[in-house]
Amino acid sequence: MNKILCPQEYVEVANKLADAVRPIIRKHFRTRLNIISKADDSPVTIADRAAETEMRQILRNGFPNHGIRGEEFDAENPDADWCWVLDPIDGTKSFVSGSLCFGTQIGLAYKGVPILGVIDQPITGERWIGIAGQPSTLGGKPISTSRTIDIASAVIYTSAAEQFSADQKIAFARLSKAADFTRYSHDCYAAGLLAIGMVDILIEANVYDYDIIPQIPVIEGAGGLVTDWKGQKLGRGPKFESVLVSANSDLHASALRLLNG
Repeated sequence: MNKILCPQEYVEVANKLADAVRPIIRKHFRTRLNIISKADDSPVTIADRAAETEMRQILRNGFPNHGIRGEEFDAENPDADWCWVLDPIDGTKSFVSGSLCFGTQIGLAYKGVPILGVIDQPITGERWIGIAGQPSTLGGKPISTSRTIDIASAVIYTSAAEQFSADQKIAFARLSKAADFTRYSHDCYAAGLLAIGMVDILIEANVYDYDIIPQIPVIEGAGGLVTDWKGQKLGRGPKFESVLVSANSDLHASALRLLNG
């Protein structure tokens, strides 16, 4: 299979999207916002919806034939070869409580294969960019994942352990017990930390494509791996039962053994 190259034009558009929503999100940061509960009980604010609306309009104007999947609104042209995946504020609970552990996620997939990913922290100005086949960057500088290979020295993060099923909680407990320590929350910011070598394993369950697709090019371009808990590549979504992100193949193999008993 030939490698899919990401046109530079699309990289520029991804940066444009992230630039466009920064002032929207900054305007609402550390203000008391009304929180709306969605059907899955996850929270959303005016900032989430305003930011996604802005990104969608830019994409409609520039690429009317591209697909768009986002967290806050219905999919547009979902069967298009090129499909943008948007999460305006990944980590809304952190955002509404004034924490910096959230970010804007922008992904682009071609026929279901993630080829471009952006994780942007609008308040700190940090921006991770991953492009398939190229080294990932933070602030324009190449980054790499941790070289830790001993699971006993590994730092594990998970966004929401309450998302795990009963069996997944048992498997996660085995992995967590074997590691150095485990931290909770941080959402996409934890993926950014893994991409720069500060976190070793990120484990999630029952998440959507807009939660994960933008992270895959960033993680893989920094030297990490992304699969499900069985070690299989993720499909097209829109929802993934399990996700395992590791800094390197040695840690990934160890984590898979523990998760699968």
